[in-house]
Amino acid sequence: MNSELFNRLIDAALKEDIGSGDHSTLSCIPKDKMGKAELKIKQDGILAGMEVARIIFEKVEPSAVFTAYKKDGDAMFVGEKAFEVSATIYTILTCERLVLNCMQRMSGIATLTHQYTQKLQGYTTKLLDTRKTTPNFRLLEKEAVRIGGGTNHRFGLYDMIMLKDNHIDYAGGLEPAINKAYQYTQTNNLPLKIEVETRTLQDVETVCRIGKGKIFRIMLDNFTPAQITEALLIINGEYETEASGGINLQTIESFAATGVDYVSVGGLIHQAQSLDLSLKAVTPIS
Repeated sequence: MNSELFNRLIDAALKEDIGSGDHSTLSCIPKDKMGKAELKIKQDGILAGMEVARIIFEKVEPSAVFTAYKKDGDAMFVGEKAFEVSATIYTILTCERLVLNCMQRMSGIATLTHQYTQKLQGYTTKLLDTRKTTPNFRLLEKEAVRIGGGTNHRFGLYDMIMLKDNHIDYAGGLEPAINKAYQYTQTNNLPLKIEVETRTLQDVETVCRIGKGKIFRIMLDNFTPAQITEALLIINGEYETEASGGINLQTIESFAATGVDYVSVGGLIHQAQSLDLSLKAVTPIS
C-alpha cells in the first residue's frame, strides 16, 4: 500500500473529523488520562483494516500499544475480539470513528471479494477490481479487495492505458485509437501497457490484426460466455484477456469456465456492504 497516499488520506480524514478539537472528549475527560479499548466483531465475514487501525492509532499517539488478536484476511465471527489498544482516552476516542469507518468498509469489501474468489476455485481465471470506487478512499478499497483474495487492476488513469468505448469512438475507431496510443507511449518514453476494449467479435479480429507488439490485453465487454469462447479462439493466446460487464456471483463461474484470464467486477466495491464492528472501552487504567 502506498504509504504517502495513505498518510495523506488519514491526515485529511482526521482533519475533517476533529476540526478545532474533539470537544466531546475534552469537555469531560483529562487529556492525559490513559485507557484501553477493544474491537468487538458483531458480524461474520473476512476481517480487513487491522494494519490500517494500528497505523492510525500509532500516528496519533506513537506510544500507543496495539495488540492484535487477528490479522487482515482472517475469517471473523460474531463475539470475537480483533484487537486491543492502550493509549490516552483522548486518542482512543478521537480515532474511534475513523478506525471503524475504515475497518467496517474494508471488511465488507474483503468479504464480498472472498465470496467471488470462492466461486473461482478450480479455474485459472483471476478476479479484478475496477476504478468504480469512493473518491479519496480508493487506496483502502483496493487494499480490501487484495485482502479478500482479488487482484488489483490499474489504480488510476496514470498507470495503464485503457482504451474504452468512448476513447475509441472519439479517436475515430479501433485502429487509430490503438496506433495513436502506442505512438504516444513511444514518443513520451512511457512504459505503460495498453489494454483495449472490444464490443464485438469483429473488434477482436481487428485488434488481433493490428495490435501485435502494441496491445497486451483485450477486454471483452458485455460478451456472453459463448461469445467469449469464440473470441478466445480468435485470440489464440496471443493477448491477455479480460471479461467485463454484468458479471455477478450467479454468473461468474460461467465466465471462468471459458478460460478467460481475468474477470473484472465493479460490484466488489460499489455493491459491498459495511460489516458491523464496534470499539468498546475497557476499564480505564488509573
